Amino acid sequence: MAEENNQNQPEDKVPGTDSPETTNIPTANAPDPEAVSGDNPNAAKPPAAKKAAEAPTGEKKPAAKKEKAPAVEDKPFLEFMEQDYVPALQKAIATEGVRDLSLKFAKQPIPLKGIQLGECWQVAGSWQNGYRQFNLYFPEENIQGKKAFSCNEGKAPSTLESFLIDERKVTLDMLVSRLVYRLNGQKWLGRN
Repeated sequence: MAEENNQNQPEDKVPGTDSPETTNIPTANAPDPEAVSGDNPNAAKPPAAKKAAEAPTGEKKPAAKKEKAPAVEDKPFLEFMEQDYVPALQKAIATEGVRDLSLKFAKQPIPLKGIQLGECWQVAGSWQNGYRQFNLYFPEENIQGKKAFSCNEGKAPSTLESFLIDERKVTLDMLVSRLVYRLNGQKWLGRN
């Protein structure tokens, strides 16, 4: 008896026997060439991309990406402190209800009780006729470097605390918000 073949098709037209035949059916291994995607090298290019690819070089170049403006934190230390940080801090503390705040930024001796630590750049703030005072120290003249904090009520500060020591990149907003947070921890701001 002869081998059974598909009775509806002649023997030479049986699929998959002699030569491969292509179809429009997408498979798991070949992406749909009509789908446009950055990941698909077989994707059909949109008409604009085809024209750009066919245009001779030198006629139209794609627009260059605009460079990002440098961050305010990348400014030189003194410029950043005077133009950006001190005004932002003044505004943030005033928002918390302090009306008679005096802020200054200067290079001066560290005002610890009975200890001479030398000079460094400081943001010194006071209110309530100088009764409440705080200092933020920058011994390295760099906002990304070491920083310290002290505060007192009516006397010279006796403790110097590290400030923002665990942060990888210090930003203007972070410097302002963390100092306000620290002053609020003293119960010096708002309704405390």
